[in-house]
Amino acid sequence: MAKKEKFYTVWKGKRPGIYTSWEDCKAAIAGHKGAQYKSFPSFAEAKKAYNGNYADYKGKKTGQSALSKAQLLKIGAPNFRSISVDAASSGNPGVMEYRGVDTKTGKELFKQGPFEQGTNNIGEFLALVHGLAYLKQHHSNRIIYSDSRTAMSWVRKKTCNSKLVETPKNKAVFDMVRRAIAWLKANTYSTEVVKWETKAWGEIPADFGRK
Repeated sequence: MAKKEKFYTVWKGKRPGIYTSWEDCKAAIAGHKGAQYKSFPSFAEAKKAYNGNYADYKGKKTGQSALSKAQLLKIGAPNFRSISVDAASSGNPGVMEYRGVDTKTGKELFKQGPFEQGTNNIGEFLALVHGLAYLKQHHSNRIIYSDSRTAMSWVRKKTCNSKLVETPKNKAVFDMVRRAIAWLKANTYSTEVVKWETKAWGEIPADFGRK
């Protein structure tokens, strides 16, 4: 019988954080007086708990994920040796910005915007290309996560199929799109682009938190 997937949240210990094995969790709390920790069936629940208070979870059964245990087991845990990218747009079109962060720590690695007029899809595309260029520049073999299938498709095709019409108001955005497409056509990369599994892991770490 397959072993059930678990995620371990450590609020208080030698190294607070989220762990994907009991061995790593135990190492993070060993010898720490008053350690606070708990297991969860999904990364999304563990992350939500980590951003909350231990008192709210102590002695309580954890909730169930929207996905089945078999689905969670198949998906597994995110690869923390990675960066994550995301974009936000207040309207379509609207004020748009994007950024890339370290998946494990949430540390912001790059950010662009806000731009006066853009779309979320364009922002996701620019974020992904920026992330690829960032990793190549730093000679990094980390993978990159995006939660946008549209952006991933545009990157594979080395184009931006947005229906947004260029105007003087959004010229800066279209200038960046042209540079991104030119970079894709002029460069090769070995970086693996991976879909972030939101249903299993919660919002992507680069999310702007506006939902």
